[in-house]
Amino acid sequence: MEQSATMQDNDMIDGHHAVHYVNRVGWLRAAVLGANDGIVSTASLLTGIAASGASRDTILLSGIAALVAGAMSMAAGEYVSVSAQSDTERADLAKEKKALAQQPHVEWEELRDIYVDRGLTADLAGQVATQLMNVDALAAHARDELGISDISTARPVQAALTSAATFSAGAVAPVLAAVANPSHAIAAVAVTSLLCLAVLGYVGARLGGGGVARAVARVVFWGVFAMLATSGVGKLFGAAI
Repeated sequence: MEQSATMQDNDMIDGHHAVHYVNRVGWLRAAVLGANDGIVSTASLLTGIAASGASRDTILLSGIAALVAGAMSMAAGEYVSVSAQSDTERADLAKEKKALAQQPHVEWEELRDIYVDRGLTADLAGQVATQLMNVDALAAHARDELGISDISTARPVQAALTSAATFSAGAVAPVLAAVANPSHAIAAVAVTSLLCLAVLGYVGARLGGGGVARAVARVVFWGVFAMLATSGVGKLFGAAI
């Protein structure tokens, strides 16, 4: 019993230094978004085109075009949006740096009040604020007043490359499925894409610490919805492209 308790204590100590799921938020969000969009958008496009009666060459060309255009669009979109976040963070940090230089006591009071609101006594909160500001005042205010930390810091290039790469990886599967089975392109694309989406949901949930069943159901549901919608459009207009 004592040995078992000691092992549990050691596990708790080791777990204290474990890498938490939130540390993966930056790249995991971009990776899941890119792969999901690659699978769903490309599969939806291909099912729509196949439903219209298009030829094998047209399906292949459409799939490749969707892959390249989608990857570039994802990269550009992620870079622009995350860069905007980064610009905002820099502007806030510059404003905070100026305030610290001009009115350090007011900034100390702001930090102290934050800790008081979190449950510390006024005296202890003041001591904590003083010690943290003596070490790195800007970092203390960035973290506790602005909510900017190493985990949440915007990284535009990382987000762009991750999204482009994962979009391409996701888009390849439905393209290959359609080319390999041109006479049954819709079924091949649908089955392949839904399997890939289920795997993506599972992997994303495992890496992010979420519920596997809910994550898989979520991505599969929206994948089915998107493919049904575009297949309906293809059949509605019904002419070979």
